Amino acid sequence: MPKLKSINKVLIIGSGAIKIGEAGEFDYSGAQAIKAVKEEGVEVVLINPNVATIQTDKKFVGDKAYFLPITPEFVEKVIKKERPDGILLGFGGQTALNCGTELAEKGILKKYNVKVLGTSVEAIERADNRDLFRKTMLETGIPILKSKKATST
Repeated sequence: MPKLKSINKVLIIGSGAIKIGEAGEFDYSGAQAIKAVKEEGVEVVLINPNVATIQTDKKFVGDKAYFLPITPEFVEKVIKKERPDGILLGFGGQTALNCGTELAEKGILKKYNVKVLGTSVEAIERADNRDLFRKTMLETGIPILKSKKATST
């Protein structure tokens, strides 16, 4: 298969450690993302602090894997070293989404000219912020339940 135009290397923020109360779906979806991107002939760099995930299995692992905490500081170090063309944030759960949003807010993605692929930072913020989400639903004509913020227990 041909390479994606102008995208030669992609950074995937992995799922990290699965904790009680969190689902493991992000580990599997991340592994599938690695597989799909590699099938397109694009180099994959993975950041995932958990060596016991499916994503780090030899049949899925990207071209390079960094077992580091998913924080803007560590991710920036990998971006600086690897110089990816794009980044995928939607395959690592809330930790990856929060980290990607922070990277964008701090100007790190722009500084290194890293394109957010898939779900945009704006869409992530819109889905994560209840007021923005509500406004989006109303603007698009999607009905929502009446609600208000609780002010006491």
